[in-house]
Amino acid sequence: MTDTIKLDIMSDPICPWCYIGKAHLDRALASEPDHPFLIEWHPFQLNPDMPKGGMDRREYLEGKFGGKEAAVKAYAPVVEHAQKAGLTINFEAMKRTPNTLDAHRLIHWAGIEGRQTAAVSSLFKAYFVDARDIGDAEVLADIADGIGLDASVISRLLATDADVQNIRDRDAHSRKMGITSVPTFIVGGKHAVPGAQPPELWKQVLADLRKAG
Repeated sequence: MTDTIKLDIMSDPICPWCYIGKAHLDRALASEPDHPFLIEWHPFQLNPDMPKGGMDRREYLEGKFGGKEAAVKAYAPVVEHAQKAGLTINFEAMKRTPNTLDAHRLIHWAGIEGRQTAAVSSLFKAYFVDARDIGDAEVLADIADGIGLDASVISRLLATDADVQNIRDRDAHSRKMGITSVPTFIVGGKHAVPGAQPPELWKQVLADLRKAG
């Protein structure tokens, strides 16, 4: 396959299904090194009304699910699918649920430098594996440094409102398109693939694209 095909991914760095969905996609693409996808990540905040500084995770779970037991039950399928995908999710160590606006700004800036997917991968690891607060500017600057961006530039940008409206507008645009949950993958600007689909589905999508091409 020579022609590139855009794969737009609506995602949030604190969404466990996005983390799992990316792992499935990565596995499928690793077995298809000549795949045609040109991947772009787009902002979609699961909690757009989250306070800027985030909130205590226990308090968040109480508000969303009505208590720890209900939260554990709700997250059981997440844990099961993560394990099947070979992923770690360190729920017990997570202390805060962040506002992800700044994390989305980092993804946007990383994209300008051709490091967008690296930023997404690093944010997922920081949040789900290392249980870091990815709403914190110092954490984000450290992540930026780890993927080859200039941490001091990122720190300065985070201290401003640079691209805040850009992220909000793009998030709103996705919702106007009818997207209500993430991950949502859009193939070639036409076909929406919702949810954390297994690698087999992506292999089938690629096979279908080959036939069509």
